[in-house]
Amino acid sequence: MPYQDHIIEMSQLIKGKNGTWDGIDPEAVARMRMQNRFKTGLEIAKYTADIMRKDMAAYDADPANYTQSLGCWHGFVAQQKLISIKKHFGTTKQRYIYLSGWMVAALRSEFGPLPDQSMHEKTSVPALIEEIYTFLKQADARELGMLFRDLDAARKAGDKAKEQKLIDAIDNYETHVVPIIADIDAGFGNAEATYLLAKKMIEAGACALQIENQVSDEKQCGHQDGKVTVPHEDFIQKIRALRYAFLEMGVDNGIIVARTDSLGAGLTKQIAFSKEPGDLGDQYNAFLDCEEIDATQVGNGDVVITRNGKLLRPKRLPSNLFQFREGTGADRCVLDCITSLQNGADLLWIETEKPHIEQIASMVDRIREVIPNAKLAYNNSPSFNWTLNFRQQVFDAWQAAGKDVSAYDREKLMSVDYDATDLAIEADEKIRTFQRDAAKRAGIFHHLITLPTYHTAALSTDNLAKRYFGDDGMLGYVKNVQREEIRQGIACVKHQNMSGSDIGDDHKEYFAGEAALKAGGVHNTMNQFA
Repeated sequence: MPYQDHIIEMSQLIKGKNGTWDGIDPEAVARMRMQNRFKTGLEIAKYTADIMRKDMAAYDADPANYTQSLGCWHGFVAQQKLISIKKHFGTTKQRYIYLSGWMVAALRSEFGPLPDQSMHEKTSVPALIEEIYTFLKQADARELGMLFRDLDAARKAGDKAKEQKLIDAIDNYETHVVPIIADIDAGFGNAEATYLLAKKMIEAGACALQIENQVSDEKQCGHQDGKVTVPHEDFIQKIRALRYAFLEMGVDNGIIVARTDSLGAGLTKQIAFSKEPGDLGDQYNAFLDCEEIDATQVGNGDVVITRNGKLLRPKRLPSNLFQFREGTGADRCVLDCITSLQNGADLLWIETEKPHIEQIASMVDRIREVIPNAKLAYNNSPSFNWTLNFRQQVFDAWQAAGKDVSAYDREKLMSVDYDATDLAIEADEKIRTFQRDAAKRAGIFHHLITLPTYHTAALSTDNLAKRYFGDDGMLGYVKNVQREEIRQGIACVKHQNMSGSDIGDDHKEYFAGEAALKAGGVHNTMNQFA
């Protein structure tokens, strides 16, 4: 609703109270309403699901319309990211937030730092979603509050043109609230447990849930060894559980991201149930590493299956896990992806061991033979050594083309000694254009980095500690933090304003009028940063 319409509506409401509400300023109410556009997490989930659906359609029309996100482990981190995006690019379009289960486990569990194995409290995931949106809504309230203050100043100065310009800016205000793709791991239990957690995550505001095909109680980080997958029918049950949760909560446009870890997972916990040759269970079992035996070779406790009239004994480890055949990971990924999309998933996630466009595209091409509009969310993971990977890719390409690579040691290309070389420069350019190129060639709709703010927090804190506790002393903070905040226009240099002090002052004036005791007076030291 336009700003003036809010004021008119509130004026009529107050007028109808026979003078008992005359102490309420209709324009103040209008401002507070606009500063609190989203009343519930479900409103956010519905709003952001529509955004993602439109973005997915735009990508189908032109892969240049890919989307991006950074993983955030705290509401403040997400808030500052969106404030920065609006400042530098003028819009939040095609920029999302990723909520990483890894970072929840490592940073937000009451048990303390944990590995990414679904050992953290599952309620900590919806709690973080709610926290992130609380901070994003506060960013809206803060920025609109500054517009309202500028509007008051323009009125006081009698500047009608500026007043109208500010009203237009208020009416066309773009929120900091953007879609979250939230990691539900392997569902934290069976399909019922998955459904219950999904409802909490949706209620907190998540419009997109990412679920993986690992065994819930054996779940590992996608970049660690020891991953164990489940048969397709088990995973389909959890995809259905997510869809039921979305539909029950009224988010009919909710997005399910189906992740396959099959490329790096060589184990399964169970042999799939199969009714007849060629069904989904039989296709899953066809990847098992088996040896042909006869009935006399069946030992105590052996598990055997039949295929094409042959008696087969799957290789079983002491852990009671079954092993897949070497080299079947890509084929299993393709089948996982097709099956997921055919059973209600909207986006795919193929977890790979390196960022190699042609490796990803080789699987996506096969998936698209069956489902032409298949598209991915892809983890631009910090677990990859991007510098070494891409320098080695360039080295290999040069070598294959007959170019002289004698000046380079392929195993030591990470060395700073190579930083200024033509090979390193070409590799950096490939890293720079990786997202654009992969969106076009490999069907990647959404590029995310799972753990970037974990690493940036560690790096910036290390640099500050080194300088502040060293010879630089206070200059270590002033030169490298505060001075840069001021010069780069970082919002939180005015940390009192960022925390809501000015919003509180506005409320005090609404509630108490001239009797309000405000914090933002002449003696507020934040005025030094005006």
